[in-house]
Amino acid sequence: MRFLSIQSSVSFGHVGNSAAVFPLQRLGVEVMPVHTVCFSNHTGYGAWRGPMLKGDDIREIVTGIEERGALTDVDAVLSGYQGGNDIGDAILEAVEKVKQHSPDAVYACDPVLGNARSGCHVAPEVQDLIRDRVVPRADLITPNQFELGFVTGTTPLDLDSTLAAVDTAFGIGPSTVLVTSVELPDLGEEKLSMIAADRDEAWLITTPRLPMKRNGSGDVTAALFTAHWLRTGSLAEALERTTSSVFTMLERTLRADTRELQLIASQDAFAEPAMEFRATRIR
Repeated sequence: MRFLSIQSSVSFGHVGNSAAVFPLQRLGVEVMPVHTVCFSNHTGYGAWRGPMLKGDDIREIVTGIEERGALTDVDAVLSGYQGGNDIGDAILEAVEKVKQHSPDAVYACDPVLGNARSGCHVAPEVQDLIRDRVVPRADLITPNQFELGFVTGTTPLDLDSTLAAVDTAFGIGPSTVLVTSVELPDLGEEKLSMIAADRDEAWLITTPRLPMKRNGSGDVTAALFTAHWLRTGSLAEALERTTSSVFTMLERTLRADTRELQLIASQDAFAEPAMEFRATRIR
Protein backbone atom coordinates (compact mmCIF):
# COMPACT_ATOMS: atom_id res chain seq x y z
CA MET A 1 0.00 0.00 0.00
CA ARG A 2 1.33 3.44 -0.97
CA PHE A 3 0.16 6.88 0.19
CA LEU A 4 1.05 10.40 -0.93
CA SER A 5 0.69 12.55 2.19
CA ILE A 6 0.69 16.33 1.66
CA GLN A 7 0.78 17.92 5.10
CA SER A 8 2.82 20.07 7.44
CA SER A 9 6.06 18.96 9.06
CA VAL A 10 7.63 19.94 12.38
CA SER A 11 11.02 19.05 13.81
CA PHE A 12 9.85 19.02 17.42
CA GLY A 13 6.57 17.31 18.19
CA HIS A 14 3.97 15.56 16.09
CA VAL A 15 1.45 17.18 13.75
CA GLY A 16 0.72 16.72 10.06
CA ASN A 17 3.21 14.41 8.39
CA SER A 18 5.23 14.36 11.61
CA ALA A 19 2.22 12.66 13.22
CA ALA A 20 0.83 10.57 10.36
CA VAL A 21 3.86 9.02 8.66
CA PHE A 22 5.24 6.85 11.48
CA PRO A 23 1.93 5.15 12.42
CA LEU A 24 1.32 4.42 8.74
CA GLN A 25 4.79 2.94 8.39
CA ARG A 26 4.14 0.70 11.40
CA LEU A 27 1.15 -0.62 9.43
CA GLY A 28 3.44 -1.37 6.48
CA VAL A 29 2.28 1.55 4.33
CA GLU A 30 4.86 3.09 1.99
CA VAL A 31 4.42 6.82 2.60
CA MET A 32 5.65 9.59 0.31
CA PRO A 33 5.49 12.72 2.50
CA VAL A 34 5.29 16.12 0.84
CA HIS A 35 5.61 18.93 3.37
CA THR A 36 3.59 22.14 3.17
CA VAL A 37 5.58 23.79 5.97
CA CYS A 38 8.87 22.98 7.67
CA PHE A 39 8.46 24.47 11.14
CA SER A 40 10.45 24.02 14.31
CA ASN A 41 7.26 23.08 16.19
CA HIS A 42 3.49 23.34 15.82
CA THR A 43 1.85 26.72 16.15
CA GLY A 44 0.05 25.81 19.38
CA TYR A 45 3.18 26.88 21.24
CA GLY A 46 2.57 30.46 20.11
CA ALA A 47 6.03 30.84 18.55
CA TRP A 48 7.78 28.86 15.84
CA ARG A 49 10.44 29.19 13.17
CA GLY A 50 10.83 27.89 9.66
CA PRO A 51 9.39 28.34 6.16
CA MET A 52 5.97 27.80 4.69
CA LEU A 53 6.31 26.29 1.24
CA LYS A 54 4.56 27.76 -1.79
CA GLY A 55 2.16 25.98 -4.08
CA ASP A 56 4.81 25.84 -6.79
CA ASP A 57 7.15 24.06 -4.36
CA ILE A 58 4.50 21.38 -3.85
CA ARG A 59 4.01 21.08 -7.60
CA GLU A 60 7.74 20.66 -8.19
CA ILE A 61 8.03 17.90 -5.58
CA VAL A 62 5.01 16.02 -6.90
CA THR A 63 6.32 16.36 -10.47
CA GLY A 64 9.65 14.90 -9.34
CA ILE A 65 7.82 11.95 -7.76
CA GLU A 66 5.88 11.51 -11.00
CA GLU A 67 9.12 11.51 -13.00
CA ARG A 68 10.33 8.59 -10.93
CA GLY A 69 7.19 6.67 -11.86
CA ALA A 70 6.05 6.64 -8.25
CA LEU A 71 2.52 7.96 -8.79
CA THR A 72 1.46 4.58 -10.13
CA ASP A 73 -0.07 2.12 -7.65
CA VAL A 74 -0.89 4.91 -5.20
CA ASP A 75 -3.78 3.94 -2.95
CA ALA A 76 -4.52 7.29 -1.30
CA VAL A 77 -3.66 10.96 -1.15
CA LEU A 78 -3.87 12.43 2.35
CA SER A 79 -4.21 16.11 3.18
CA GLY A 80 -4.75 18.01 6.42
CA TYR A 81 -4.51 21.70 7.25
CA GLN A 82 -4.40 23.88 4.13
CA GLY A 83 -3.02 27.36 4.60
CA GLY A 84 -4.72 29.05 1.64
CA ASN A 85 -5.65 28.90 -2.04
CA ASP A 86 -2.04 28.58 -3.17
CA ILE A 87 -1.43 25.35 -1.24
CA GLY A 88 -5.02 24.18 -1.80
CA ASP A 89 -4.72 24.47 -5.57
CA ALA A 90 -1.45 22.54 -5.52
CA ILE A 91 -2.99 19.74 -3.44
CA LEU A 92 -6.02 19.44 -5.72
CA GLU A 93 -3.72 19.35 -8.76
CA ALA A 94 -1.69 16.61 -7.07
CA VAL A 95 -4.87 14.61 -6.47
CA GLU A 96 -5.80 14.93 -10.13
CA LYS A 97 -2.31 13.89 -11.22
CA VAL A 98 -2.31 10.86 -8.92
CA LYS A 99 -5.69 9.73 -10.25
CA GLN A 100 -4.39 9.95 -13.81
CA HIS A 101 -1.73 7.39 -12.89
CA SER A 102 -3.74 5.47 -10.26
CA PRO A 103 -7.45 5.74 -11.14
CA ASP A 104 -8.56 3.80 -8.04
CA ALA A 105 -6.68 6.07 -5.61
CA VAL A 106 -8.86 7.85 -3.05
CA TYR A 107 -8.47 11.39 -1.82
CA ALA A 108 -8.76 11.43 1.98
CA CYS A 109 -9.17 14.96 3.30
CA ASP A 110 -9.18 16.10 6.92
CA PRO A 111 -11.01 19.46 6.60
CA VAL A 112 -9.21 21.29 9.40
CA LEU A 113 -11.29 24.33 10.34
CA GLY A 114 -11.79 24.48 14.10
CA ASN A 115 -13.89 22.96 16.87
CA ALA A 116 -17.12 23.47 18.76
CA ARG A 117 -15.50 25.29 21.66
CA SER A 118 -13.40 27.84 19.78
CA GLY A 119 -15.23 27.98 16.44
CA CYS A 120 -13.35 28.39 13.17
CA HIS A 121 -9.70 29.28 13.69
CA VAL A 122 -8.68 29.54 10.04
CA ALA A 123 -8.91 32.51 7.69
CA PRO A 124 -12.11 33.09 5.67
CA GLU A 125 -10.14 32.22 2.53
CA VAL A 126 -9.39 28.77 3.97
CA GLN A 127 -12.99 28.26 5.08
CA ASP A 128 -14.21 28.93 1.54
CA LEU A 129 -11.47 26.76 0.06
CA ILE A 130 -12.31 23.75 2.21
CA ARG A 131 -16.09 24.01 1.97
CA ASP A 132 -16.50 25.00 -1.67
CA ARG A 133 -13.57 23.39 -3.48
CA VAL A 134 -11.82 20.72 -1.45
CA VAL A 135 -14.62 18.72 0.18
CA PRO A 136 -16.49 18.27 -3.14
CA ARG A 137 -13.35 16.67 -4.61
CA ALA A 138 -12.70 14.31 -1.68
CA ASP A 139 -13.64 10.63 -1.57
CA LEU A 140 -13.24 10.40 2.21
CA ILE A 141 -13.49 13.25 4.71
CA THR A 142 -12.63 13.06 8.41
CA PRO A 143 -14.15 16.17 10.04
CA ASN A 144 -14.94 16.61 13.69
CA GLN A 145 -18.60 17.19 14.51
CA PHE A 146 -18.23 20.99 14.31
CA GLU A 147 -16.40 20.84 10.96
CA LEU A 148 -19.03 18.49 9.57
CA GLY A 149 -21.67 21.09 10.39
CA PHE A 150 -19.64 23.87 8.82
CA VAL A 151 -18.97 22.17 5.49
CA THR A 152 -22.59 20.99 5.18
CA GLY A 153 -24.31 24.13 6.49
CA THR A 154 -26.02 22.12 9.23
CA THR A 155 -26.01 21.99 13.05
CA PRO A 156 -25.29 18.42 14.18
CA LEU A 157 -26.05 18.22 17.91
CA ASP A 158 -27.29 14.67 18.42
CA LEU A 159 -27.17 11.34 16.63
CA ASP A 160 -30.03 12.00 14.23
CA SER A 161 -28.82 15.45 13.19
CA THR A 162 -25.24 14.20 12.84
CA LEU A 163 -26.36 11.39 10.54
CA ALA A 164 -28.45 13.89 8.57
CA ALA A 165 -25.35 16.09 8.19
CA VAL A 166 -23.39 13.06 6.95
CA ASP A 167 -26.08 12.46 4.33
CA THR A 168 -25.74 16.09 3.27
CA ALA A 169 -21.99 15.56 2.89
CA PHE A 170 -22.66 12.64 0.54
CA GLY A 171 -24.64 15.02 -1.66
CA ILE A 172 -21.65 17.36 -1.84
CA GLY A 173 -19.15 14.77 -3.05
CA PRO A 174 -17.52 12.40 -0.54
CA SER A 175 -18.70 8.79 -0.49
CA THR A 176 -17.32 8.01 2.97
CA VAL A 177 -17.26 10.11 6.14
CA LEU A 178 -15.52 9.64 9.47
CA VAL A 179 -16.85 12.06 12.09
CA THR A 180 -14.55 12.54 15.08
CA SER A 181 -15.16 14.19 18.47
CA VAL A 182 -18.87 13.44 18.34
CA GLU A 183 -20.72 14.67 21.42
CA LEU A 184 -24.08 13.02 22.03
CA PRO A 185 -26.39 14.42 24.75
CA ASP A 186 -27.56 11.00 25.93
CA LEU A 187 -23.96 9.89 26.59
CA GLY A 188 -23.12 12.82 28.87
CA GLU A 189 -19.84 14.70 29.09
CA GLU A 190 -17.73 11.74 30.18
CA LYS A 191 -17.79 9.98 26.81
CA LEU A 192 -16.86 10.80 23.23
CA SER A 193 -17.81 9.03 20.01
CA MET A 194 -16.83 8.61 16.38
CA ILE A 195 -19.08 7.72 13.45
CA ALA A 196 -17.98 6.04 10.23
CA ALA A 197 -20.49 5.99 7.40
CA ASP A 198 -20.99 5.48 3.71
CA ARG A 199 -24.20 5.53 1.69
CA ASP A 200 -25.10 1.99 2.79
CA GLU A 201 -24.24 1.83 6.49
CA ALA A 202 -23.12 3.77 9.55
CA TRP A 203 -21.25 2.68 12.67
CA LEU A 204 -20.79 4.32 16.08
CA ILE A 205 -18.02 3.76 18.59
CA THR A 206 -17.70 5.36 22.02
CA THR A 207 -14.80 5.77 24.45
CA PRO A 208 -14.26 7.48 27.79
CA ARG A 209 -13.36 11.15 27.35
CA LEU A 210 -9.79 11.71 28.47
CA PRO A 211 -9.03 14.99 30.28
CA MET A 212 -6.75 16.26 27.54
CA LYS A 213 -6.43 17.30 23.93
CA ARG A 214 -3.21 17.05 21.97
CA ASN A 215 -2.27 18.55 18.63
CA GLY A 216 -1.80 15.91 15.95
CA SER A 217 -4.24 13.31 17.26
CA GLY A 218 -6.64 14.08 14.41
CA ASP A 219 -3.83 13.62 11.88
CA VAL A 220 -3.06 10.17 13.32
CA THR A 221 -6.76 9.27 13.34
CA ALA A 222 -7.31 10.26 9.71
CA ALA A 223 -4.21 8.40 8.53
CA LEU A 224 -4.95 5.18 10.41
CA PHE A 225 -8.62 5.10 9.43
CA THR A 226 -7.77 5.58 5.76
CA ALA A 227 -5.25 2.74 5.85
CA HIS A 228 -7.49 0.32 7.76
CA TRP A 229 -10.52 1.15 5.60
CA LEU A 230 -8.63 0.55 2.35
CA ARG A 231 -6.97 -2.61 3.64
CA THR A 232 -10.02 -4.28 5.19
CA GLY A 233 -12.88 -2.86 3.14
CA SER A 234 -14.84 -2.71 6.39
CA LEU A 235 -16.02 0.54 8.00
CA ALA A 236 -16.63 -1.21 11.32
CA GLU A 237 -13.21 -2.85 11.51
CA ALA A 238 -11.42 0.30 10.38
CA LEU A 239 -13.27 2.28 13.06
CA GLU A 240 -12.47 -0.26 15.78
CA ARG A 241 -8.80 -0.54 14.91
CA THR A 242 -8.36 3.21 14.61
CA THR A 243 -10.16 3.93 17.88
CA SER A 244 -8.21 1.33 19.83
CA SER A 245 -4.86 2.61 18.54
CA VAL A 246 -5.60 6.30 19.08
CA PHE A 247 -7.09 5.80 22.56
CA THR A 248 -4.01 3.82 23.62
CA MET A 249 -1.76 6.56 22.24
CA LEU A 250 -3.67 9.28 24.09
CA GLU A 251 -3.67 7.29 27.35
CA ARG A 252 0.11 6.88 27.14
CA THR A 253 0.51 10.56 26.33
CA LEU A 254 -1.61 11.49 29.35
CA ARG A 255 0.44 9.25 31.64
CA ALA A 256 3.67 10.75 30.29
CA ASP A 257 2.36 14.25 31.19
CA THR A 258 3.69 15.80 27.98
CA ARG A 259 2.28 18.16 25.38
CA GLU A 260 3.44 15.92 22.56
CA LEU A 261 1.95 12.64 21.38
CA GLN A 262 3.81 9.54 22.45
CA LEU A 263 4.21 7.93 19.04
CA ILE A 264 7.24 5.73 19.73
CA ALA A 265 5.76 4.48 23.00
CA SER A 266 2.57 3.61 21.12
CA GLN A 267 4.07 1.87 18.12
CA ASP A 268 2.85 -1.56 19.21
CA ALA A 269 -0.70 -0.18 19.38
CA PHE A 270 -0.43 1.01 15.78
CA ALA A 271 0.84 -2.31 14.48
CA GLU A 272 -1.49 -4.51 16.56
CA PRO A 273 -4.44 -2.59 18.05
CA ALA A 274 -5.76 -4.00 21.32
CA MET A 275 -9.31 -3.93 19.84
CA GLU A 276 -10.82 -3.06 23.21
CA PHE A 277 -13.60 -0.97 21.64
CA ARG A 278 -16.39 -2.33 19.46
CA ALA A 279 -18.52 -0.47 16.95
CA THR A 280 -22.31 -0.59 16.88
CA ARG A 281 -24.24 -0.42 13.65
CA ILE A 282 -26.62 2.54 13.73
CA ARG A 283 -27.86 2.36 10.14
